[in-house]
Amino acid sequence: MNKKIIVDKEMELYSFLREKLSSLSKNNVKSLLKRKMIKVNDKIVTSYDYILKKNDIVIIKNNIIDSNLSKEINIIYEDKSIIVIDKPSGILTIATDKNKDNNYNLYSIISKYVKRENANNKIFIVHRLDKDTSGVILFAKSEIIKNILQKKWNETANRIYYAVVVGDTKNEDTLINYLQENKQLVTYISNTGKLAITNYEKIKTNGKYSLLKVKINSGRRNQIRVQLNNISHPILGDNKYGIKNKNFSRMMLHASILEIIHPVSGKKIKFESVIPSIFYDIVRETNIC
Repeated sequence: MNKKIIVDKEMELYSFLREKLSSLSKNNVKSLLKRKMIKVNDKIVTSYDYILKKNDIVIIKNNIIDSNLSKEINIIYEDKSIIVIDKPSGILTIATDKNKDNNYNLYSIISKYVKRENANNKIFIVHRLDKDTSGVILFAKSEIIKNILQKKWNETANRIYYAVVVGDTKNEDTLINYLQENKQLVTYISNTGKLAITNYEKIKTNGKYSLLKVKINSGRRNQIRVQLNNISHPILGDNKYGIKNKNFSRMMLHASILEIIHPVSGKKIKFESVIPSIFYDIVRETNIC
């Protein structure tokens, strides 16, 4: 969603942006201007020294438009080290071996976006979200930053998801399993493998479906989906591990909060994505199929 601000006094545009976008670096503010993401009274402005007048309307774009998508991709946060995106459901984080020639993935779209400023700019995968999972995802802007973040990712990154599952769950529970993958990249519970720990808390239920707040203490492929399915509460719309349901166009799993230690400043920083309204609608209504 674009940010709209009404100017309350005459001042230089760059100074105005630095004041209103205090969380962004100087280079990041300059980047917004270079990328033509600032409008004043519905006209794109790229000059740092443009003089704003009282009651001018400044619009700051924080989204990316890709021709393959029916909607825009929202940038939650960006600085010279990282970029944080509000990922839509239905798009891969990065192309897989099965579709490695497919440019319709988030990595490709964000790569093109950062290259608008400088053709040498790159992004690097830090973590992933499943294709049908929506919400907060972070990319690094250098391999050094990627390595810093990944080194202690499971220990330092706080990740909160929301999921709508089939049935009425316990009020809260901790799921501890060992997970393995087969050659088809299907994850399954085993007596050996990688340890996966998932905590959940029930937020609301209508008896047929329940809305859960889920916190993961490890980052295994399809962890939440497999572990919830294992206790007979599969995620609604999960066609791989759950029950196929043609009434829902997406899987009801959303990465709502990501909290990290910033790799440069060392400060704790939290990023959030609003829980889709359909999650609440499903557990509010009892007649949804």
